[in-house]
Amino acid sequence: MKKLVLLLVLIAGAHSIKAQNDGQDDLGSWAMLFTKNRISEKMSIHAEAQYRNYEFGSNFNQLLLRTALNYDISDNAMASFGYGYITTDGTFEEPEGEENVTENRIYQQLVLRNNIGKLKFSHRYRLEQRFINRPISGNDTEHRARYFLRLTYPLSKRFYLTAYDEIFINLQAPTFGQNRLYGALGIHINDDVRFETGFLKNHIGNRNFERLQVAIFINTDFRKKDQ
Repeated sequence: MKKLVLLLVLIAGAHSIKAQNDGQDDLGSWAMLFTKNRISEKMSIHAEAQYRNYEFGSNFNQLLLRTALNYDISDNAMASFGYGYITTDGTFEEPEGEENVTENRIYQQLVLRNNIGKLKFSHRYRLEQRFINRPISGNDTEHRARYFLRLTYPLSKRFYLTAYDEIFINLQAPTFGQNRLYGALGIHINDDVRFETGFLKNHIGNRNFERLQVAIFINTDFRKKDQ
């Protein structure tokens, strides 16, 4: 009986250590830069960089670099074809000899926009083809669908509130990937630059993470101006 009790205590202790060391109890941070670069009346180039940490300002989790070619179908609809490079440290702890997971990703998306009074809606439908290199298990290909709903409400000409929810559905088992729920305060610095700071709840499988986010959005126009 004593041996059984000791075994149960050791198992419980190991489970507790694992739960404490996966980063769920730590407030992490995401720093993000998004740019939209106009090249013609209908077309633009998207470019972004995201740096994500398990803890606030430290303990690297992920670097995401993404670009896309956008085509404006109308004022309220846009289609995109893009590529992303992602490198991920999958563990909160830093075991000796750990190597990051790397991913090359191709994606296609459709964005639809509409308004109800002052409230703005943005719907993003995205398909991803993911080519993943895991140091232990090797190369793998996965497919994923994502739906993103953002609501934005202006408080004044400069300030606004925004919130979104995004669900990730794997096209192979397991079906549920993750869900992200976000709320933020934004400010228009000028017509081409805005800044957001907010809070994210990220539910991945059976784990939950909390992240503070700061984001800068920049619009540029590379079209030739009339002389």
